[in-house]
Amino acid sequence: MISKGVRLAISFFWLLVFFAATFYGLVALQGIIELTFTPLERIIGLVIGSGLGFTIGYLTAPRLMKRVSQFTFWIEKSLQRTPFQDIVAGAAGLIVGLIIANLLGAAFSRIPVVGAFVPTVGSIVFGYLGVVVALRKREDIAGLVPMLPRLRSRSSLDKTVPAELPRLGRPKILDTSVIIDGRIADICKTGFVEGPLIIPGFVLDELRHIADSSDTLKRNRGRRGLDILNRIQKDLPVSVEIYEGDPAPGMEVDAKLVRLAQTLGGTVVTNDYNLNKVAELHGVQVLNVNELANAVKPIVLPGEEMIVYIIKDGKESGQGVGYLDDGTMIVVDGGKKFIGETVGVLVTSVLQTAAGRMIFARPKYSVDKVAP
Repeated sequence: MISKGVRLAISFFWLLVFFAATFYGLVALQGIIELTFTPLERIIGLVIGSGLGFTIGYLTAPRLMKRVSQFTFWIEKSLQRTPFQDIVAGAAGLIVGLIIANLLGAAFSRIPVVGAFVPTVGSIVFGYLGVVVALRKREDIAGLVPMLPRLRSRSSLDKTVPAELPRLGRPKILDTSVIIDGRIADICKTGFVEGPLIIPGFVLDELRHIADSSDTLKRNRGRRGLDILNRIQKDLPVSVEIYEGDPAPGMEVDAKLVRLAQTLGGTVVTNDYNLNKVAELHGVQVLNVNELANAVKPIVLPGEEMIVYIIKDGKESGQGVGYLDDGTMIVVDGGKKFIGETVGVLVTSVLQTAAGRMIFARPKYSVDKVAP
């Protein structure tokens, strides 16, 4: 429900519109059909027109305000989902397009009949083209103007993140799962991660909440995550910054991470499959540590030999199962009788699945039993 004051303000606005329309309508009628209105008739006409405008405004105010509220909410949501650099590029393209349309409109304005419509049509066409071209070519434009990347970085980052950081590379925004996993620390140690690591405040809050959980397993995972962060910040040669802002109040952590990545122009680092897909749908780049681990596993080809320790039997009859140091499962056909032994095997096939790589092999020879 809208307030009575807003409703009256809208009503008086429509009163003035209808008052002006009635006044100029009477003048036009008097000139067209050569009618002569007495002062009293003019007053009565203005009163009727104004009253009609006030009534229409009063009755339509709730629906009008609802439509306006929905429209402004849609615009706000659209702007929040749009990266800041896209907004700047679109605005610049619109300005350039309108300037071109104004110059062409001035040149064609003296043409009879058509000249009056050229500026309007040109503004619509060239304004649209300016926005589209600027959005598609924003990286090229930024490369031509050296100041644009610097201005974009300073305007998009939160005040808690220094403006110099983007020069080192795109910010890497860590989520809770990848912090608890811990492998991100080893990756940072190797120097493969470029750019600052951004730790959102809401991710720290979630880690603290997990570390204070009554469940022993959750509590240990939360404390491990905090220890990993301390290790990254103190012992590794990588810049770590804490982002204290809340880019999407009231929304879930995954939605906040995606919104933050859009705002900072950064990359989300995660192990979460669902977050990975959601971020990709929003056009946000994702670095998945699990995918990286699968990618750097050594390639094994059929016919190669290897040594494996058989630790248990497999699902099929007679199979034995062992693991490589990186966790890759090796299924040995006929290896059940070698459980507890280290044997030489010959690779027969390799299967790549969503969970990782599986190697199938058969025994080649037996060696002395050793401890696992």
